[in-house]
Amino acid sequence: MTTEGEKTAPPARETAPAGRSARRALAGRLSWGLADQAASSISNFVVGIYVARSLGVTAFGVFSLAWVTYGVVLNVSRGLATDPLVVRFSGVPEDSWRAAVVRSTGTALGVGTAIGAVCAVAGPVAGGRVGPAFLCLGLTLPGLLLQDAWRFSFFAAGAGRKAFVNDLVWCVALVPALVVAAHVGTVPAFVLAWGASAWVAAGYGCLQSGVRPGPARARGWLREQRDLGYRYLVENVSLSGASQLRAYGLGAIVGVGAVGAVRGAELLMGPFLAVLMGLSLVTVPEAARVLRRAPHRLRSFCLLLGGGQAGAALLWGGALLLLPGRLGELVLGDVWSSASRLVVPITLGVAGAGLGTGAAAGLRALGAARRSLRCQLFASAAYVGGGLGGAAAAGTVGSAWGVAAATVGGSVLWWLQLRSALRERPVLSVPEVRTP
Repeated sequence: MTTEGEKTAPPARETAPAGRSARRALAGRLSWGLADQAASSISNFVVGIYVARSLGVTAFGVFSLAWVTYGVVLNVSRGLATDPLVVRFSGVPEDSWRAAVVRSTGTALGVGTAIGAVCAVAGPVAGGRVGPAFLCLGLTLPGLLLQDAWRFSFFAAGAGRKAFVNDLVWCVALVPALVVAAHVGTVPAFVLAWGASAWVAAGYGCLQSGVRPGPARARGWLREQRDLGYRYLVENVSLSGASQLRAYGLGAIVGVGAVGAVRGAELLMGPFLAVLMGLSLVTVPEAARVLRRAPHRLRSFCLLLGGGQAGAALLWGGALLLLPGRLGELVLGDVWSSASRLVVPITLGVAGAGLGTGAAAGLRALGAARRSLRCQLFASAAYVGGGLGGAAAAGTVGSAWGVAAATVGGSVLWWLQLRSALRERPVLSVPEVRTP
């Protein structure tokens, strides 16, 4: 039995020399994924630390609301533009890749322009401390989304080095922008600094790839990829939307400072989350390659991927528990006292998420969009319910524990769905590559 968007093909087992060569190539691509995410996370981490130290916990909460809103929009773009790209155009001939990237990056740019306009209008209407931050977010969204689209495009082509260089350009451009923002000393200034430097990297991506985004061709891309794109859209938005609902709800139940405390604890997990996100850039393309070249190894690949990330998260969280309070205050300033109480539940939540990413990569490589959507909707509902229920019962700490429990439960469902998908496939199949 096949899932949507697939054609059956017989398994192709590798010879020993070919297997060693494939493993070396995989290690190289994973290394570039980690290096790229390190560069990307440095920029995000530095911005977060600047705001936390310079403006205090309340202003950091305002910045975090803009941040989680960006996360929702980013996942809209990925679901419609780059997720179908990495599933169907990883490791394909260059001509097919280039034609797909024109439409995919054009879609990302169109999404950023449309939703950015909404944010730019809604900001002044909202007013208060949040309104100016959202106005600045709207101005920078097109560049932020296009830069992210280049990263996924390069990894689909197996050119992780180019993604790394692109993020390095972002980091370099961010330095003078942050200097100016620090002199201004407001949340909107930091949002502009972060987004304007992303525009620089987005422009450089056009030079790296030799491809110009085609927003006019976005409609054709959406039509061709609708069997995956719209399901991935719902899946991604449910994930980031759950985070946003939890942030807004936590702010309403406990206070905006609680949002800043949670974000501060997440920053403490920043170096490990960099590894997690760096791997996520290459997990779906690599799972798709495994499925094409050695489909019998897909299950073990996913298990190694998820188990390794969960174990690494627990080790990093254990190290954070040994962090001296004086060093924590040096990093987060006034945010440290409230963030440090959340280390244990957030570590368990990240470990649960890491375990689930292995199964999620397998389902996406299989093109099993219905199953992955089912998992994500459940996980997102549990995340919001656990986070807000915990907040109502026990404040910020209760919210963190509720999210941890929901994340671990969601990971179990991901693995059950992957097992069912593999059992339904006596002969594993290769996702269809669609050429224009």
